[in-house]
Amino acid sequence: MRSIVVLLSGLLLVVQARGAPEVIAHRGASGYLPEHTLAAYAVAYAQGADLIEPDLVLTRDGVLVARHEPRLDETTDVAERFPERRAADGSFYAADLTWAETATLRTTEYREGRFPAEARLFPVPRFEDVIALVAGLNAVTGCSVGLYPELKATAWHRERGLDPVAALRAVLADVPFEGELRIQSFEASPLEELAADPIPGTTLVQLVGDPAVVEPVRLEAVARYADGLGPAIQHLARARENGDDIVARAHALGLTVDTWTLRADDPGAFEDFAAAAAFVVDLGVDGIFTDHPDQLAAALGRDREITPCDR
Repeated sequence: MRSIVVLLSGLLLVVQARGAPEVIAHRGASGYLPEHTLAAYAVAYAQGADLIEPDLVLTRDGVLVARHEPRLDETTDVAERFPERRAADGSFYAADLTWAETATLRTTEYREGRFPAEARLFPVPRFEDVIALVAGLNAVTGCSVGLYPELKATAWHRERGLDPVAALRAVLADVPFEGELRIQSFEASPLEELAADPIPGTTLVQLVGDPAVVEPVRLEAVARYADGLGPAIQHLARARENGDDIVARAHALGLTVDTWTLRADDPGAFEDFAAAAAFVVDLGVDGIFTDHPDQLAAALGRDREITPCDR
């Protein structure tokens, strides 16, 4: 216990010297409630998140909904409600359901030790619902929490006649979001499209799924169309072992760095949540994705009570 206290104290000193990284709610407060639900986003807001992440996929009729991937098996009760929609590969996909059908689904928790798996309380939200929620909370609290949507599987969608980029543009044209808006993707093509014809007020972040992406030449290529880089914490740890300071190289190219994902109930290769947080803070990252926004905010000395911010 003493070692954790010492580690947290050291972390606070580093944070105070450099400025705290942003707390990014990974799929909402997904450590406490089923991911990508309005309830999880609202709890993340109350827990002190600076930005809230909705992953976005499309229904058959082109509605953007908040799901981690097009496949709905693990995170909804789709198999119970629409058993006839099982695809040839045995899975169920958002692209095979209309929005009206998707709206009848209830989300499910798939990680052990979290919200009761048998609960069927929360529906699947549309992207405009997420915008309305965060904008409404900003209005009544005086806070300025941003949105960090991720476009999922753009190429996969386009093979099925659906276009996530066009759908994103349409939603934001119809329901503008006045706060900070960062758009992220593992695929370069949608980010390059958005860079060529920007949506006003947005910044673009290239997620890193392959360590090769962070080689020097590739980083320079990313900097030509993106504003930020999103490497996994595992990639940062591997790079440090090899003497490669990805964060410093990205910063030198004008890229921000937001890393993912810190989980209090699954610290991965780190001793605990505090050790993982201390590692990425020491690297100088700009933002940290976490399933537990309250615990990260506390580790960074940035507790926020559930009261209005200063107007």
